[in-house]
Amino acid sequence: MKFYLGIDVGTHSARAGIFDDTGKLHASAAVPFEVSRPAPDFVECSSADIWRACCDATRAAVKLAPVAIAGIGFDATCSLVVEEADLPRDVIVWMDHRAVDQARRINETKHDVLRYVGGVISPEMQTPKLLWLKEHMPESFARAKRFFDLPDFLSFRATGSDVRSLCTTACKWTRTDRGWSDDYFRRIGLGELVDEGYARIGTNVRPMGERAGTLTETAARELGLAPGIAVAVSIIDAHAGGLGLLGAADLERSVALIGGTSSCHMAVSREPVFVPGVWGPYFSAMVPSLWLTEGGQSATGALIDHVIGATPQAVLNERLDALAARAPFPAALARDLHVLPDHHGNRSPRADPTLRGMISGLSLENDVDSLALLYLATVQAIAHGTRHVIDAMRAAGLPIETIVACGGDMKNPLFVREHVDVTGCRIVLPKEPEAVMLGAAILGRVACGDSPSVEHAMAAMDHAGEVIEPARGAIAEFHEKKHRVFLRMYEDQMAYRAMMK
Repeated sequence: MKFYLGIDVGTHSARAGIFDDTGKLHASAAVPFEVSRPAPDFVECSSADIWRACCDATRAAVKLAPVAIAGIGFDATCSLVVEEADLPRDVIVWMDHRAVDQARRINETKHDVLRYVGGVISPEMQTPKLLWLKEHMPESFARAKRFFDLPDFLSFRATGSDVRSLCTTACKWTRTDRGWSDDYFRRIGLGELVDEGYARIGTNVRPMGERAGTLTETAARELGLAPGIAVAVSIIDAHAGGLGLLGAADLERSVALIGGTSSCHMAVSREPVFVPGVWGPYFSAMVPSLWLTEGGQSATGALIDHVIGATPQAVLNERLDALAARAPFPAALARDLHVLPDHHGNRSPRADPTLRGMISGLSLENDVDSLALLYLATVQAIAHGTRHVIDAMRAAGLPIETIVACGGDMKNPLFVREHVDVTGCRIVLPKEPEAVMLGAAILGRVACGDSPSVEHAMAAMDHAGEVIEPARGAIAEFHEKKHRVFLRMYEDQMAYRAMMK
């Protein structure tokens, strides 16, 4: 039996998991790191703090399962790391929206490169953030030795080799299957990157799972591992979840839903499919030789936490179970309470970071039951957002029938039930719920040569678990009406904006 280490960096913590060659998790550990919000729409942290959390989590996992590690894979959020010594917080986190104006100006160019991000670039991506940095912190921009996507920084920190991932550069940096676009960077105001030959953002771009290098003596000592272990070219966290899920399903008729602080919806196809407002298509950016289409919601788990505060979800689920006796079915408890879940903007398919959340149907009640109903309506709204993304994918030609799902949100039975019934898709839950870490470990298996391809490793390590079918009849009819309200709330917001101009 061989063992592989997957290291996953989310928005607030780093996790390390040790998997065997069948995909079984033997040990895992999680360590938080500090996230700072110095101003509205600003979210920052420290790469040194993130690396420390990776090391502490790995040491804790290895202590629980002291086995020899054959290969290591890293995944992380698509946050921007600025290699500049004078910056105490050198990471601009993915959810940071400071670059909304820069994104707007980039979109006004209508450059052909934007076709590969659904026609509209997001302030969560890296070129708007780089442009913001150049305009607002020019000295730091000039002094920076390199600009990394966080997954690539982690593999660099582990190996000393500056290898960039095809996943990160395609999905977040506008590199297409034709390479970097000189004209794009010059037109948006980042021509110096072209003049430098792209040295600071990556000249050695490789597919995920290839060997980026081997663990250095220093990194091995910090992680509590042996030096010389193969380290894979890295991947974005949601895309790692896709690798840990889609091997258990019909690739081209499924969408991988990775639900955490935000949600991502990952679909693959043999031919490129352009979906307005949905990111991609990206060639080989997740599964080799297939085109990736990526939808998403900017706030899902974060939105639920915002709504319920310190009240545990389990308490609210219990209250909803008790209240369900007064309704024909549990979802109907929110018949007159509706939420538009765009509190942090809309990633897709509206592709509008300026949108805001809305609630219709509030009363003066202020007890736990009223909070439970608002929580239910919020979860339903998030599910309707997922349906909106899937409907856009289907309209463009992607034959989505099944959702394969993982992430923290999928541990909540209410979240799963509402997504099944709202979308009308069956949901397949993986046998191994930690599918994101598993996806990183799959890359470690390929990097050390134990699998000849990513697809081979997925087939060996991905396994389906529970399958949940959607409700029909009155419940389906209820959600059809709810979806019409969901779409109307957006139209109403646009009408309010027009009135207030």
